[in-house]
Amino acid sequence: MSWAVEEWKEGLSPRVLQKIHELESQVDKLKKERQQRQYQLETLEAALQKQKQKIENEKNESAILKRENQSLMELCDSLEKAKQKISHDLQVKESQVNIQSGQLNSSKKDIERLEQELKR
Repeated sequence: MSWAVEEWKEGLSPRVLQKIHELESQVDKLKKERQQRQYQLETLEAALQKQKQKIENEKNESAILKRENQSLMELCDSLEKAKQKISHDLQVKESQVNIQSGQLNSSKKDIERLEQELKR
């Protein structure tokens, strides 16, 4: 079939045939270059899509981490308030123990005094 394609060139001058051959070579070269550029373009588009997906995944992960961080901060606040309440309760109870200890000592002294009076 290639002979039919070449048939139209019959009878042309060598100079014209040479120019046709150069143009055909240039067309082939340009076709190959176009294919290479198309492949590069497809490769770059795939890489771009991959980067976009990576960025989207990182955004999602960032949002998850922000929510987790917020939750942990709220938990820390809650624990700090609980710690303060327990600390306050402990101080109140220590004060009560000190008061009761003082009352106990006073009662012991009263008992000792009364025992001394009874012995007399």
